[in-house]
Amino acid sequence: MTPQPPPEPRNADGETRRVGVEIEFAGLPPRETAELVRELFGGEIKVLSPHRLKVTGTRWGEFGIELDTQYAHPDQTVVDAEAAGDSEWERMRLDFHARTRELIGDVVTGLVPTEIVCPPVPWDELEDLDALFEALRHHGAKGTDASLLYGFGLHLNPEVPSLEAESLLAYLRAYLLSAAWLREQIHVDITREVLPHANPFPRAYALRVLDPDYTPDLDTLIDDYLADNPTRNRELDMLPLFAHLRPDHPHELLRNKLVKARPTFHYRLPNAQLSEPGWGAVTEWNRWLEVERLAATPETLAERSAQFLARHRPSAPRRWLTRLRRWVSRR
Repeated sequence: MTPQPPPEPRNADGETRRVGVEIEFAGLPPRETAELVRELFGGEIKVLSPHRLKVTGTRWGEFGIELDTQYAHPDQTVVDAEAAGDSEWERMRLDFHARTRELIGDVVTGLVPTEIVCPPVPWDELEDLDALFEALRHHGAKGTDASLLYGFGLHLNPEVPSLEAESLLAYLRAYLLSAAWLREQIHVDITREVLPHANPFPRAYALRVLDPDYTPDLDTLIDDYLADNPTRNRELDMLPLFAHLRPDHPHELLRNKLVKARPTFHYRLPNAQLSEPGWGAVTEWNRWLEVERLAATPETLAERSAQFLARHRPSAPRRWLTRLRRWVSRR
């Protein structure tokens, strides 16, 4: 499958837009996964801890591979604090901590997923990256549909074409209008529907954003998003982008160590369909482009927004009654 071109193929600097890819799976531990990545794309394996590795020096940059649980890896705050000391006791404690975390990783291997965080790849080279998905299938990696316990996902991080509020608002509107179609096309696994990792946006937030009178500046767009979505677990997670745009923002979510600031959308919806021949990053990129095409056609975007509002916005009497109830409840 060939990646289709986006309406805006270049970023604000005129460079080809890139796409980060993250994939979770079972059946292949981190060390074997790192060796597979090196076989495909070259580079050098560096072991950060027994269950966390990286492959550096590939054509696109650095791949990160690890068991997807913090308890399988040394706690960096503990490591830094104890490494600062120089006593035999502190060295023994540090060694005990590292060995304990390694043992936890050994025990949970097969129960928690291995995760690959790929470096940003130019959108027109995603077909080359899909060789990794084929190799994972060939070596026994298991995706979402291999077990009811496997709530595994694939995340895309498409670089934004513009950092202007008007452009970001258009993409957010386009996503809100496309979300139901995407869920239908992807057939989001029941396990992932139950788990909180890719929740839909609240209806009230969609109504606010799709209103034609909603014309926020960047700070208002960010603050409104945080007020209605105080979570990392949205199907289109805007927190990494907002953390990049406003690194000094006081909201605790934008300072969370798990939120990696970057100029991308963080699209969390797709399943990890490793049992499906031919499935990979290109499949989900081509689906994602429905959002981009809608964002790039203002007239269609406005028309579909109006249709959504007509279907879902409460009537004037109902809005008045809701305000009255709120007023009474505050007295």
